[in-house]
Amino acid sequence: MNYEGLHWIDTTIVIASVLLAIGVGIYFAKRQNSTEAYFAASGNIPAWAVGMSMFATIISSVTFLAYPGSAYSGNWILLVQGLMVPLVLLGVIGFIVPLYRRVIKLSTYEYFERRFGAFARFYSSIAFVLEHFSKMGTILYLLAMAMVAFSGGINITWFIISIGIAVIILTYFGGMEAIIWMDVIQGFLLIIGGIMAIAMLFHLTEGGASAILNIAAEHNKIDFGPYAWDFTQLTFIVMVFNGIFYAIQKYGTDQSIVQRYLTARTDKSAKKASYLGIMLSVPTWALFMFVGTCLFAYYQINAGDLPSGIKSDEIFPYFIATEMPIGITGLIISALIAGAISSLDADVNCISAVVVEDYYTRFRPKATDKQKLLVGRISVIAIGIGAILIALLYVAWGGEGVLGTLFGLYAILSAGIVGIFLLGLFSRRANWQGLYIGIAAAILFTAYAVLTTTKFGNDPDAGIILDLEDWNFKHHTYMLGVYSHLIVLVVGYIASLFFKTPLADKELTIYGYLEEKKNKIKNKILHL
Repeated sequence: MNYEGLHWIDTTIVIASVLLAIGVGIYFAKRQNSTEAYFAASGNIPAWAVGMSMFATIISSVTFLAYPGSAYSGNWILLVQGLMVPLVLLGVIGFIVPLYRRVIKLSTYEYFERRFGAFARFYSSIAFVLEHFSKMGTILYLLAMAMVAFSGGINITWFIISIGIAVIILTYFGGMEAIIWMDVIQGFLLIIGGIMAIAMLFHLTEGGASAILNIAAEHNKIDFGPYAWDFTQLTFIVMVFNGIFYAIQKYGTDQSIVQRYLTARTDKSAKKASYLGIMLSVPTWALFMFVGTCLFAYYQINAGDLPSGIKSDEIFPYFIATEMPIGITGLIISALIAGAISSLDADVNCISAVVVEDYYTRFRPKATDKQKLLVGRISVIAIGIGAILIALLYVAWGGEGVLGTLFGLYAILSAGIVGIFLLGLFSRRANWQGLYIGIAAAILFTAYAVLTTTKFGNDPDAGIILDLEDWNFKHHTYMLGVYSHLIVLVVGYIASLFFKTPLADKELTIYGYLEEKKNKIKNKILHL
């Protein structure tokens, strides 16, 4: 696709939005004089801002580009994953948040060590780092591909490097405090960008909103099926199970979210922030799904306006570049960039926190806070460069099926982590011996599933690495992570029964929370 390129007004708006991010980082630089300030904003951020930051971290350029593309080519089935988030978490955030604020200093995976030993900490933290490096590369790639389309031929390599450098500067200087306040701005921009796109589609589509809804209904675009009880295909039930574990993974085991619990002033504020982040995310996911549906209706009516061979992920950028008025185009592109930066800066900061807390501090236990802060800043630079390199690899590989790849990587690279968390949380009887057996079983299963479904290279006729024919793993990729979590949970618990160990500290499980809650109720009754 060849576009004429952005108008200078739009270009100015886009450049200004990137410079704003850099400026915010520099503005907060003087306050970043300790690891607590750098990684947790000294625990002094209001609940609404923390909630907006959680929301902006989860809603990225993937949402902005890939969700409309998915809804355009299919239906809303991928939204099912997001719908599981409030259903699962509104009942459990109440004890997950105070648990982490009570038992960890900075790293999520400190809880894993306190519950099951050092290996559990290393295993889970490494899985987190690998997952988020793949995520950062995907986000940068998606953003760069969109900007190539918008600009009419911008050099993709230099764009990836430029955005990567902006993220590094923001994170290096401003720390978590700058990230959160920038996320607030970026979160609002993202929502406004989606609303503006829909408003323009309503305006430009002959017949307006009613025509869009009629066409959507005629083609079953606002649908969550197929509904068959089938785990081999992308079905409603597959996304339900995937979404349940996705919700627990993000809010129960993901450093980028858990770290934000620590930035709030109190347990109550952290809970409020979590509820806000959850409740903002689902409507926004739906908003961008609806953008894709509107695009489908618009190009059904104006079929001749769409270039032949255009990919579904490219349609929204094409519409923005060709149909949006000057100024509005720049604002929407700025929202797109904002969504990417809000996820990237969070990932860079939280991976840096893991490097400092889970690895450097372990090998240098007597290191001063000043030394830890220095290592954290150096890590930010290294992590940012790593993300840039991964994005460039995506460019070299062609980046086919980005959204599917992203969800698949989430499933594979986080395999078993939720199982570890749930096992530690709900069973005092579970021990490290049983857990290690559960992890080993999950690794063996994951290896079998990957090897029996992965082809040599990109050739469609290429053979499978380990072809066991009828014994190959046949279920959908999204189920791989689900099975791995369940294997760790079930096998880990059963294996634990064969080892005699003391019961885990009640304070590290849900039973400590339940006992505390019971005592509070008793005290209230006594004082009536």
